[in-house]
Amino acid sequence: MTAFPIRQPLLLGMMRLLECAELATPQALLGFIERSVERGLNGFDHADIYGLGECEARFGAALRLRPQLRAQLQLISKADIVPAAQDVSRWRVKHYDTTASYLSRAVDASLQRLGVERLDGFLLHRPDPLLQVEEVTRALQALVAAGKVGWLGLSNAEPLHWQVLGRELELRCNQIELSLGAQQAAWDGRLQALQADGMQVLAWSPLAGGRFAPALQQALEEVAAALQATPLQVALAWLRRLPGRPVPILGSLREARIEEALAGAELQLDAPTWFYLSEAARGERAP
Repeated sequence: MTAFPIRQPLLLGMMRLLECAELATPQALLGFIERSVERGLNGFDHADIYGLGECEARFGAALRLRPQLRAQLQLISKADIVPAAQDVSRWRVKHYDTTASYLSRAVDASLQRLGVERLDGFLLHRPDPLLQVEEVTRALQALVAAGKVGWLGLSNAEPLHWQVLGRELELRCNQIELSLGAQQAAWDGRLQALQADGMQVLAWSPLAGGRFAPALQQALEEVAAALQATPLQVALAWLRRLPGRPVPILGSLREARIEEALAGAELQLDAPTWFYLSEAARGERAP
């Protein structure tokens, strides 16, 4: 498989964009995007359900102020989740939709909101139990052939999901929850399986939403003091120590937080330190 096309220490997640009052205007958001590119961060992670489409729309409004900036960006989006608020059936129920018609409409809608002609990357957001492999394969291949999508990936996929779809599709990545607070994939072989299949791991919620238990927070502070780093930098270094060097998707859009994460991008942990933190997070020793 071809290597994952984004080579940088982290991606910027757009899920909480609407919560950032300081980025509420197109001009302010454009400034943030420009400063991110100057820092070497040009990968932005979207999804059609973030803000029910409003996050993509705001990003697109900012980009329209300087269209030439588009060439420097890597825009990722995801689709197939239908929130209850957008379900037009009588049941008003959250569900998944991986039909060809839905995926095609979802990509077109994201392109329109973002004001671009192509998504650099497009991911199926959640495994759909009703997914029809041949239909999804044809739909995604058609989107790539039409130039609407550059490359494909999955999100929250288990091994059989990516292995079955990977027979016909070139899949570049799998975006999964991965952190000290959600480390099961580090123990059950999924990371090694993804690495063996040539897929990059993108880690969402890499800091567990900032909800580290007291014992783990204390361990992070101890390690940070020993390494002359910060707890945030140590937590991200724990991720990067894993097979395939997962790329964290930083959910915070606070620039001080981004700067802190970047400043620790080269921090490395030895194996005992990694296991010490893992044990503090799990509340138990390694098997």
